[in-house]
Amino acid sequence: MRVLVVEDEPLLADAIAEWLREETHAVDLAHDGEAALERIAVNDYDVVVLDRDLPRVHGDDVCRSLVASESDARVLMLTAAAQLDDRVTGLSMGADDYLSKPFAFPELAARVLALGRRSRPAAPPVLRRAGITLDPARREVFRNGRYVPLSKKEFAVLAELMRADGNVVSSEQLLEKAWDEHADPFTGAVRLTVLKLRRKLADPPVVETVPGVGYRIT
Repeated sequence: MRVLVVEDEPLLADAIAEWLREETHAVDLAHDGEAALERIAVNDYDVVVLDRDLPRVHGDDVCRSLVASESDARVLMLTAAAQLDDRVTGLSMGADDYLSKPFAFPELAARVLALGRRSRPAAPPVLRRAGITLDPARREVFRNGRYVPLSKKEFAVLAELMRADGNVVSSEQLLEKAWDEHADPFTGAVRLTVLKLRRKLADPPVVETVPGVGYRIT
């Protein structure tokens, strides 16, 4: 999943991003509301973790703008304001979930994962295709009953291909969902990751290259 973390405290923002990257998400950072709006305008996010009290553009206005744009991104509002009225206000302006500081990182990660599922067409929690079983929550992959150890990027790429259910996924789509905004589209990272993924999944081959288009699981 592609996640935007908007938090004006750099240490906390970095900690959240690092935790979510450990969960195999591609994470971008913004430290104020203006930077958040700029990233939202050019990137397709599944989830936005949004601090409410932001400089330049308030988090409430970022949330309203996101809702008005009819984006599919889900908003997890993250704030020190923990009173009931604050939570009701946040949810009423369009936030999908609300988490008060201080929080537990495992809970935040679980909420992000749940919101990410809601931002996509309904899919089973455990994905199965072509003898492959992928469990996003446990981050486990099996091929015909054999455990397949994957790196974070390999897992993220495979998850996107599995969610496509046999449809072609372009290299650009994989780059957007499995890498962050600093990824160089000309590095061949997607091609190399798919190559490693094929080797680990072993024969018979299941990841097909559609020339000039992308990849799919047959």
